[in-house]
Amino acid sequence: MDELSQDLPTSAAFLPYPVSTLSPKIIPNDLTSFKSRGLSQVERDLHQKLTEMREQYVRTIEHFNWNKLVYEADIQFEPVMGETYHLYRVRQKNILSMIGPDQWAQKHLASFRLNLDRQWELIEASVDARDLFSDEGVADVG
Repeated sequence: MDELSQDLPTSAAFLPYPVSTLSPKIIPNDLTSFKSRGLSQVERDLHQKLTEMREQYVRTIEHFNWNKLVYEADIQFEPVMGETYHLYRVRQKNILSMIGPDQWAQKHLASFRLNLDRQWELIEASVDARDLFSDEGVADVG
């Protein structure tokens, strides 16, 4: 026990905190600029991530709306994956056709390619998607 108490004063000098009331006063560092820089960086990074997430959300909803519009259209044939098809508005009905917009004088809405996952990939739209979807009653981005 004597050895421990003799070692205490010498080892206490190396401790990162005071062990006596006679030790020098501890003055905390001013961390205001550190905190404000960190907060600013975090806010900027999270704002960027939220913006990217919102853009991805809008693209996903639009992709869903286009797919729903095509699958609800009148289709008189079985589409082949990888081929391009065209969506038209004829007599208040949407019709999917193999006929290109330069070959048929009907109102062309968009052209699509059927992917392997059975999703329609938009190639070209001839109308504004937001106007079309709100008119059709399809899920809206809101």
